[in-house]
Amino acid sequence: MTTTLATASPGITNTAAALRRLYFVRFGFAVVWALVMFTTADRISPVAAVLLTLYPLFDVGAAVVDARASRTTGSPTVLYVNMAVSLAAAVGVAIASASGIPAVLRVWGAWAILSGLVQLVVAVPRRTMGGQWPMILSGGISVLAGASFVASAGADEPALTSAIGYAVPGGIFFLISALRLGRAARENQ
Repeated sequence: MTTTLATASPGITNTAAALRRLYFVRFGFAVVWALVMFTTADRISPVAAVLLTLYPLFDVGAAVVDARASRTTGSPTVLYVNMAVSLAAAVGVAIASASGIPAVLRVWGAWAILSGLVQLVVAVPRRTMGGQWPMILSGGISVLAGASFVASAGADEPALTSAIGYAVPGGIFFLISALRLGRAARENQ
């Protein structure tokens, strides 16, 4: 896919640069979070509960940064919806942590479904900016993964490791998107 950032408005170019930085940060966070979570994923310890709550809270912060960066290009209102959904998920996960892994997986799954849909709605119009196909794929996979979390909550031995399996590919998609945004910018200078 060829993009034309050089002929694009400065708002789009600035938004692409801001998103690129944000996507690199999101990749780094996802990897570090997954590594730390892996050490506590066998049960819901206080550390695991904090980590599980922190992930959607980080998503709230990322949506705030995204919305601010996207103002010049017409920030989609759906980013504000994502902030609310992720904040509700963080509260829900914190509460569900007291009830056990199945409850956490149900809340985490509902959040993954809704945030995946939001990611799709945001990324599709941004295709002209470049680097958004990984975000589109990630959004679709998030919806499917969320359904899987909800289904796995009813398994004989539900596990939190599926949350790690959600974070790592999501982080990789952010990395690929950041790299593609950078490549598109260099090609069009």
